Amino acid sequence: MSSLSRRLFSTTARRPASAAEACSEILARFDKGPVSIRKELIDANQLQLLSITLNRTPTSLTPPPEGTPVPPGYHLVYFTPNIIESELGLDGTDRTVNPLSPYTRRMWAGGELQWTQDRNALLRVGQEVRETTKLLSAEPKKLKSGGEMLVIGVEKTFENEKGVALIDKRSWVFQKELTPENPVKAPPKPEEKPLPTGTHTRDFFQTDVTLFRFSALTFNGHKIHYSPEWCREVEGHRNAVVHGPLNLINILDFWRDTAKSGDTEAVPKSIAYRAMSPLYVGEPYRILLEKEKSKDGEWRADIWDSFGKQSMKGTILE
Repeated sequence: MSSLSRRLFSTTARRPASAAEACSEILARFDKGPVSIRKELIDANQLQLLSITLNRTPTSLTPPPEGTPVPPGYHLVYFTPNIIESELGLDGTDRTVNPLSPYTRRMWAGGELQWTQDRNALLRVGQEVRETTKLLSAEPKKLKSGGEMLVIGVEKTFENEKGVALIDKRSWVFQKELTPENPVKAPPKPEEKPLPTGTHTRDFFQTDVTLFRFSALTFNGHKIHYSPEWCREVEGHRNAVVHGPLNLINILDFWRDTAKSGDTEAVPKSIAYRAMSPLYVGEPYRILLEKEKSKDGEWRADIWDSFGKQSMKGTILE
């Protein structure tokens, strides 16, 4: 183990919990009410900066006016973590709903978003919105390697003066924390393959700057998105990992451009999605979007990397 890797860790003595114990504890911790209830003004600056980060709008000193709708997925730059650095996990993640140690290594696994179909009730710039976060579930699971992990389900409800505008259900996977004795070694880079083709395709090549800006806008301190040393020496990634939520937004933007001709107030009924494999900065990948012929109002979205692996899949209902 290199001296660099040792400096990346800070460990304290504690009795490790089993997966079942960790599930029982976190369910008991939040069984009496919501994890949190917060209110926030939907700020025009956040919306403008995300749109610029995504190259959806030109450089401008003029933020979007009050009443501008928040496009599908863009709510992710609001209600960001509001805890000090010393309370973050060793990997930089928000520990608000973390299970007991050693299950502290978090990854975003998937989820489902559901929007109101009343355009008068959409999230818009200038609104005061209330976010209510609830713990839905905590389940122990077995890894293919035989180890244990936890799958935690969380629901975030966003309400304005018109009522519930959006329900955001998320699944997080928690694996055992890494220590100087058990870092994950990065595998060799696989052989490149042609990107798959489809009816509607959109290609991406994320830069360090894009990942930095998205981390900043979401106030996300997770080191896998910006620290090459942490990625390679500790987590076993060959480079910084593209954010799952960033890809979720890109899927929704692609759907809006394709299915709704860029309608600024168009939202689907829902999207269900699952992350399957990481994508890395500086490597090309492609979103494939296809309308299901046998299912009215349903679209399939798939993301593939340039090595023949599927990174994410989703189903959008109009």
